[in-house]
Amino acid sequence: MPQPGYLLNLGETPYLEAWELQRALAGAVSQDAIPDTVVMLEHPPVITVGRRTEGGEVHVPAGAAVEVVETDRGGKSTFHGPGQLVCYPILDLNRHGRDVKRYCRDLEEAIIGTLAAFDIEATRIDGLTGVWLQSPPRKICSIGVHISRWVTTHGYALNVDLDPAPFTDWITACGLEDAAFTTMARELGRPVSVDEVRPAAAAALEDVFQLAFEELPADDGAGLWAQPTHAKLAASR
Repeated sequence: MPQPGYLLNLGETPYLEAWELQRALAGAVSQDAIPDTVVMLEHPPVITVGRRTEGGEVHVPAGAAVEVVETDRGGKSTFHGPGQLVCYPILDLNRHGRDVKRYCRDLEEAIIGTLAAFDIEATRIDGLTGVWLQSPPRKICSIGVHISRWVTTHGYALNVDLDPAPFTDWITACGLEDAAFTTMARELGRPVSVDEVRPAAAAALEDVFQLAFEELPADDGAGLWAQPTHAKLAASR
C-alpha cells in the first residue's frame, strides 16, 4: 500500500537556497516530523562539483555566467540550468530497503519511467550511474546523491530542453571524456517544458517508491521553506 509523501514544485531556485532547503527537509524527515518529500525545480546556470571530482574537470572560461559550487553529493561534476528538471527526493531509506545501490537503481527506474511516458526509450549502462539513450550512447539524466542516517538528499537532473554545450564546453561532465549529451526536446524534435514533464516524473516516483503524494503550495523560491521548515509545513496544511 502506498505511503504518504509530500511533493513540492518550485520554480527557478538558486542552488544554495535549494541545498539549504534539502538539509532542513532531511532533518524533518529523519525525525518523522514529515513524510518522505520530493522537491522539483530548475536552477539558474550552476556547475556542481561532487566528492569524486578530479582536478581539471572544470574548465569554465573567464567571464562565463555560471556559478561553481562544491557539494557533498557523490559523483563528479555536472551542469544545471533552466530547461532541466532537477529532482531532490528526501527519503528515509529505512522505508525503502537501506541499500544505497538499490536506491540509485530505483532512481534510474523512475527516470526511465518518466521518459517512457513521452515514448523515449532509455536505459542504464553497466558501470555508469545515470540514464542513457542508445545507438549511439548519449546521456539524458545525471544522478548524484548524499545519504546521512539513511535519509537521502540531492538526486537527479533530467535534460528537458536546454543547450547541452556547457556539459562539454565548461566541464568534463561526470568525468567522461567525449561524452555525448542529449535532451528530451532534441529526441522528440519539438519544444518541451519542464512543467510538462513534472507530472510524469512525480507519477514515476510514486510508482517506484510506493508513495502517494500530496502537493504542497509553492513559494517563488526555496528560501521561505527552509527557515523554519516545520512552521512552514504546518502553515501550508
